[in-house]
Amino acid sequence: MGRLTTLSEWLNWQENLHDEEIDLGLERIQTVCSKLFPNGVDFTTITVAGTNGKGSTIAFIDSIYQQSSYSVAKFTSPHILDYNERFVINGARATSAQICAAFEQIEQVRGATSLTYFEFSTLAALLIFTQQDVDIAILEIGLGGRLDSVNVVDADIAVITNIAIDHVDYLGATRALIGHEKAGIMRRNKPCICGDSNPPLALKKHADKIGAMLEFVDLPYSGALSLIGEHQRQNAALAVLCIEKLNNKFKVNPQLIRQGLQNAQLAGRFQIKNINHKQIIFDVAHNEAAIKALAKQLAKDNQPTLAIFSALKDKNIALMINAISPLIDQWHLVPLKVRRAAEIAFLIDQFSLKDSISAYDNMALAVNEALNQQTCQRIVVFGSFHVVADGLKTLDTFYKQQS
Repeated sequence: MGRLTTLSEWLNWQENLHDEEIDLGLERIQTVCSKLFPNGVDFTTITVAGTNGKGSTIAFIDSIYQQSSYSVAKFTSPHILDYNERFVINGARATSAQICAAFEQIEQVRGATSLTYFEFSTLAALLIFTQQDVDIAILEIGLGGRLDSVNVVDADIAVITNIAIDHVDYLGATRALIGHEKAGIMRRNKPCICGDSNPPLALKKHADKIGAMLEFVDLPYSGALSLIGEHQRQNAALAVLCIEKLNNKFKVNPQLIRQGLQNAQLAGRFQIKNINHKQIIFDVAHNEAAIKALAKQLAKDNQPTLAIFSALKDKNIALMINAISPLIDQWHLVPLKVRRAAEIAFLIDQFSLKDSISAYDNMALAVNEALNQQTCQRIVVFGSFHVVADGLKTLDTFYKQQS
């Protein structure tokens, strides 16, 4: 390869380095990680897996530690608007220069080992957090758990938010199979906490087999929260229990915990913007369980609603639509510019004849039409991270044109 100098050059190169976009397994990343960190990482790690709620739970934990004197970092994926969102230290994103320097270090030791885009980002996170001398790093599992690249790190505490049907091509089609994959982040003699209200037996079986200390959240958090939705109370309770499990090493008083839960912010989770006297809600709900939670929140103020929607082809799109269709009066379908995107014709086929649907060539046309129609004062943009990202960028452009 030629000399790579910018972040976009590095990312473009990484996207084409490995044959498969998603290629689960720890052998490749373990080979490179052992060269970069022969003695392991020297910060305390919290690894977070789960079908939904990972981002919110991490946001709560991160916000709580930010109220304290400890240095805290979080690695999350995917990003919404900016790749740098994946690496945050004490509330500030890593710079492109820091990320490129980490990529350079990885490339120097990688040798003949081919790494995926996500494996590069995982190793970059560990390097950046080491260089920034953080006390605690919260690491989000990208897909599953057992074979996800983040699992290359032996977590001091494992967090499993919940288990629902998603990514069946990679994880299996039952909660038992998916639960087994997520249980893979547990470690012997280390705590694992779970927020699922009806956990599959696979979790307890695996914990007993390896000697992990598994505990379940019993009650949702009842105090004030910044993030909207009843499901966030379970995520907040999980965050609080996680903090308590590390209290011997990183003590945080109850007042700072409450403050952290009230201050947490996270883009794309029932994120509300108002324009042209219309309320626009952005939510990254991209599977049936997440969309049910979104529908429950929308139903609290049942009013004519227009949806701007798209999804990836490996999702059960019909179930996603059915979970929310009673609350949607009009559907605007848009294409996604990613390899795994569902074709518009396929999306249309997932709707029933009674649904009012319109297809658009791009997000800008769909947003413009939605803002100018008079029937629905509420617009919800959902279906995947890509839809929300495209919608937020488009609305930002619209704002600039109006100002």
